[in-house]
Amino acid sequence: MCTVERPASGEWSTHRRPVSSAYSKIVMPRISSTKILPPSSSSKSMRDKDSSKITSVTATKGPPPDRAEEISYTDTRVIGNGSFGVVYQARMVDSSDLVAIKKVLQDKRFKNRELQIMRRLDHHNIVKLKYFFYSSGEKKDEVFLNLVLEYVPETVYRVARHYSKAKQTIANLYVKLYMYQLFRSLAYIHSMGICHRDIKPQNLLLNPETAVLKLCDFGSAKVLVRGEPNVSYICSRYYRAPELIFGATDYTCDIDVWSAGCVLAELLLGQPIFPGDSGVDQLVEIIKVLGTPSRDQIKEMNPNYTEFKFPQIKPHPWNKVFRARTPADAIQLCSRLLEYTPKSRIKPLEACAHQFFSELREPGTKLPNGRELPPLFNFSASELVSKPSLRTVLIPPHASHSQNSSSTTVPHDAPETSTSATASSAT
Repeated sequence: MCTVERPASGEWSTHRRPVSSAYSKIVMPRISSTKILPPSSSSKSMRDKDSSKITSVTATKGPPPDRAEEISYTDTRVIGNGSFGVVYQARMVDSSDLVAIKKVLQDKRFKNRELQIMRRLDHHNIVKLKYFFYSSGEKKDEVFLNLVLEYVPETVYRVARHYSKAKQTIANLYVKLYMYQLFRSLAYIHSMGICHRDIKPQNLLLNPETAVLKLCDFGSAKVLVRGEPNVSYICSRYYRAPELIFGATDYTCDIDVWSAGCVLAELLLGQPIFPGDSGVDQLVEIIKVLGTPSRDQIKEMNPNYTEFKFPQIKPHPWNKVFRARTPADAIQLCSRLLEYTPKSRIKPLEACAHQFFSELREPGTKLPNGRELPPLFNFSASELVSKPSLRTVLIPPHASHSQNSSSTTVPHDAPETSTSATASSAT
């Protein structure tokens, strides 16, 4: 339960000022995040002594139906670890393609939700599951699931940190490209009823040459079913939607939209917009920007929340939250994403059509390195079916007919649909 008392005078007056030390006494457990090591790391402690040996296993193709085949890989080394398990980089022997192998402990009593979800996904902005296989552990009856994923060398987190350390800001065109592709991935999974539940810069993979972004790590993802409870302590703290802080268990995919808003704000600011040290402190940081939520807003976030002990704080003007040169349309999009009321937040597909991304739809727009933009307009019918009226905005006239004709056969008068979902367990 989050009961926020009034801090010492003046502590709420300016966004990002430190809050009273009294809040530090209320601490929620931290969610373990993946520690990704830079590709150039040569630390001997992180390298398998037998990294050059060839490993052959019988694996199943990622997309169904099940098709078993033998695969071989070599040059194995650890590139990430966390409470979930370990991530390795390896090279496929037959194609020389680099892959990432995510190894997690498998509970024999249950199907792995991440595997089940990833086998359903097929989108340009979502990391591809190539194969999966099982391996034995050192302990008796210990079994590990290994997900063989396409390898993407960078993350938005590392790119943003590089600019921050250099005291520079990311070019607006890159911010637009990264966020647009994130919203495309969210529109796709939300159309399937899938909520990612851990959107953050570390989970946004980047190809630095092509600027292609791919959403990864579906370890927290779940098909949400209205009326079925879910755990509220989900999502990394800085990116947690307020309804989660209020303990909501019947939340929606709109929690991903809030997280995406936090990512956009971070790219514009050069640092997290809501850097809370605990669950309550996170709410304090949000209130310092959005002001105190009304009773109606709290009810929309969690109808079961009955404690209303909050100081009355006015919202901080959005144009004063960001730098003076921040584009007005970027600030306006942020304000549409970071709304207390979940259903008031802009939907991912609508966000793609926002004027902030108009530059991407202009003919002749190229990457700063001179390359063509990554694929942005190859929408499938399933992506557009929830909002077919946006088709003419999302697919500009100059987009090639060959790129879109086979994948955008949505009737202009097709009804706009709501997200559907299938049954899932309450976690």
